[in-house]
Amino acid sequence: MKTTPFYFFTAVIISALGSASADDEKHVTCGSAIKLTHVESGGKYLLQSDERQLQSGSGQQLVTAAENNRSPNGLWQVREGTDENTCEVGTPVKCGQVIRLMHIGTGSNLHTHGIRSPLSNQHEVTGFGQEGKGDAGDDWKVVCEGGSYFGGANEYWNRDKPIQFVSVGSNRYLGSSSTVKFTEQNCGRGCPILNHLEVFARSTNDSYSHWKVELGVHLYK
Repeated sequence: MKTTPFYFFTAVIISALGSASADDEKHVTCGSAIKLTHVESGGKYLLQSDERQLQSGSGQQLVTAAENNRSPNGLWQVREGTDENTCEVGTPVKCGQVIRLMHIGTGSNLHTHGIRSPLSNQHEVTGFGQEGKGDAGDDWKVVCEGGSYFGGANEYWNRDKPIQFVSVGSNRYLGSSSTVKFTEQNCGRGCPILNHLEVFARSTNDSYSHWKVELGVHLYK
């Protein structure tokens, strides 16, 4: 079983919490733990993971979108990209910045690669690595603008605005769809992820790749 980074994260919170301006509180910052909701599916489904593994493809850690917004399985810590300079805790994340999203409960990073996803035959999205250490498939570029849908350009990742994540390695967008769901027909009776949405990486820039920060533990300098 993987060791979890809960103690590390608690220490970061204690050392980093401070006063913040109104502008600061609008932004997502490095070190923060956030929950991401999928916009196209009505904001009901959150990006989540746990220690279960895919039963096909890579066999890596399962990542889905699920309706339970109370579950700790939906918390992801914002960290700098693999070869990026250290992002100091509490520093606002810039649009275009390369980051990793580390799953708080397992220490794995949000990851993609060329193996096909089980339902939609796009690229798998999985949890990969341990204690935040993985590879370049964990790197995602923060895309803050996409025409009128995003209401114009922003310098920083704004907590209350839709966002996209583009895989640095494959140039594919993190996505999901309300129509691509695990059911008894495609997952079997007693399926542990029944009614979860598949999460995938897709080449098309469209409404399926929009996410938004729903909840979080936000840290400021």
